[in-house]
Amino acid sequence: MRSDLLAAPILLFATSPALAAGLDVSLTIPTLKVAEYHRPYIAIWIEPEGGEAKTLAVWYDTKLADKEGEKWLRDIRTWWRKSGRTLSFPVDGVTGATRAPGTHKISFTAGKGPLGNLAPGKYELLIEASREVGGREILRLPFQWPPKGVATAKAAGTTELGAATLTVKP
Repeated sequence: MRSDLLAAPILLFATSPALAAGLDVSLTIPTLKVAEYHRPYIAIWIEPEGGEAKTLAVWYDTKLADKEGEKWLRDIRTWWRKSGRTLSFPVDGVTGATRAPGTHKISFTAGKGPLGNLAPGKYELLIEASREVGGREILRLPFQWPPKGVATAKAAGTTELGAATLTVKP
């Protein structure tokens, strides 16, 4: 057997990129049996202990005429006070459409996009939902950066949000 054929798979494996450090979020939006259902507006952000909020994602009705959807972002009250009111919408790489009930996954890579470069320390990932003719709810998932290994935090909502899982990857 030719030795160059045996080396090819090893070479491919050695040159493949390593998995990047970052955050993976899994979020369930529950199906609600209500007379008038509207998809929730959702903000996902992180806060370092004693520091400024950094918005990772905002899901709202981006298709309404005259940017009408932006008017209702202030109903995501905690996020709005901490970060939202300082942003100009839509925010590239952060803004997205509302999501239907079900489980949604979103990932953030260290050094890229809205996550950027995080300083070492204790953080919380926050997920807040607000729904027209509905309620508001916020979930908090603590994490340490950089992680020593893969770490997971879980929380569960009771009304507007279902289960949420944060996986922090080194």
